[in-house]
Amino acid sequence: MRTWLVIGTLGLGLVGCTKAVTFQGESTLAVRAVPPAPVAEIVAPPRVEIRDNKIEIHEKIQFEYDKATIMEASFGLMNEIADVIAKNPQIKQLRIEGYASAEGDLTHNKQLSDARAQSVMKYLTGKGIPTRTLTAMGFGIDRPVADNSTEDGRERNRRVEFVILEQDVTQKKVEIDAKTGAEKVVSEEKQTVRAPAAETTKEAKATDDAARAKPPVTPKKGG
Repeated sequence: MRTWLVIGTLGLGLVGCTKAVTFQGESTLAVRAVPPAPVAEIVAPPRVEIRDNKIEIHEKIQFEYDKATIMEASFGLMNEIADVIAKNPQIKQLRIEGYASAEGDLTHNKQLSDARAQSVMKYLTGKGIPTRTLTAMGFGIDRPVADNSTEDGRERNRRVEFVILEQDVTQKKVEIDAKTGAEKVVSEEKQTVRAPAAETTKEAKATDDAARAKPPVTPKKGG
């Protein structure tokens, strides 16, 4: 019984101790908490961006099968495209180009690609983009970006592209202060850059003429 009383008293003494206990021959071990590394914010790449003479879209505009009706799933993308055009007034002329795969009837696919380009233009003008800024044209199977002999390739070839035909470009001459490193614009020149509008039209006609001499890949319609 006495043994238990001694242990209990010792335990109470330790619990009630308010000062650090120093043990002879021992050193104090400092424990420092290391804060967690900051989590880097993941920024998604833009779906729509201007590169040189094109507005690049990194997601396809989806249409109903064999129709020119834009699917609701692509409304968000279309709104982003309209927003990019509106925020870049240096774009004076923009051509919306529709393309198709080599699957199905050549004439039908040419008409479908043109109707889809027109549908995209109608959507953009409905979002406030001036009609005078836009033109729309279907190029059918012209300039494929993938192999038409595979389903994946045909799907990639069914697309819409945005080509900037005319835009204002500003060229600045800058001097750098040798002491401060500050930049100073000493001259600024604006010029209008135009793309050869007739070039792709000739290419499309040549491609269509060549394609008419070949049978379609399959007898079904293109999507």
